[in-house]
Amino acid sequence: MFSEFPHLIDLNDHPVSWWNGLLELGENILRNPALYANSCKGKLMGTLFYEPSTRTQMSFQTAMLRLGGTVIGFDNPATSSVAKGENLKDTTKIVSGYADVIVMRHPIAGAAKAAALTADCPVINAGDGGHLHPTQTLTDLLTLKVEKKRLSGLTIGLCGDLYNGRTVHSLCKAMSCYPDNHFIMISTKELRMPSYIKDAIRAGGGTFEETESLEEVMDKLDVLYMTRIQKERFASEEEYLAQKDTYILTPKKMQLAKKDMIVMHPLPRVDEITVSVDDDPRAMYFKQAKYGMYIRMALILTMLQSTARTQLLRGREHPGVTCQNPKCITNFEAYLPKRFTGEGTTLTCEYCDHGLLLKH
Repeated sequence: MFSEFPHLIDLNDHPVSWWNGLLELGENILRNPALYANSCKGKLMGTLFYEPSTRTQMSFQTAMLRLGGTVIGFDNPATSSVAKGENLKDTTKIVSGYADVIVMRHPIAGAAKAAALTADCPVINAGDGGHLHPTQTLTDLLTLKVEKKRLSGLTIGLCGDLYNGRTVHSLCKAMSCYPDNHFIMISTKELRMPSYIKDAIRAGGGTFEETESLEEVMDKLDVLYMTRIQKERFASEEEYLAQKDTYILTPKKMQLAKKDMIVMHPLPRVDEITVSVDDDPRAMYFKQAKYGMYIRMALILTMLQSTARTQLLRGREHPGVTCQNPKCITNFEAYLPKRFTGEGTTLTCEYCDHGLLLKH
């Protein structure tokens, strides 16, 4: 199923050459921001944020304003018609009639793709639950390109909540498309990386290993990507408290790392990186957030100027089959076509990438 518009739902919907073009444009804007000051004059961006955000929302808003455009939208569904029971399709349909591009953050996996199915303008996924966060990945890629001067041949440590962390999911899928990258996954057994992300790394030719010890692998890393233990992703307070202080980056641990290793974090942090690490020149997370504004400027420009059509659904419906992921958008928006890729007894939901094994 093709849309009439270009969308960014999952970076892997686009070829690596497209990513590289965005990164080049983002770096050009970073070096020469005044040249792009009126590029979106007369254009309007709609921001639909169904869950709290500081950096992503403000970064997109700032990006559009710096390009000369304007912004409408909401940052709390309780202040919109969503509170009255309006479904995702109707909200998106209305706002896409007003705006030239929509940016959506939603707590449910697959929501951005579902919105794009009927939107009348391009849709950008600003995070859909624990699933994907492609614009954070673009931010990460630009950070690596500028700070490490390359996107291949890197050993990348991923530490913290790897099960729920949409930022690390997207980053792994993206960086496995560049050659010779190795991932070291540092987490507790309960928070290990999902199998579908490991499958994506293997399919892309990347390699990985898993460990529960940050100290044991610090000296191997070119990049350490820290993540927050996300309280909002846990079913109970007890489960969260059992995990939250497991990995804390301190100056003492930084002494174990290479002199040119960089520390990244999608933010916000809680206590997984002590404030005393901020003064280390290898701490890159605040610069990383600023790079996010420039790559989002590049993305908005690209979306508004492109005439491409994005293929949103490739699979087919299977009578009687529903996604088994309780956090999939198809289990909240009943009108959506339930589509799956794969054949035989092994299927994958097209919205949330959840695997399903059919019984014979």
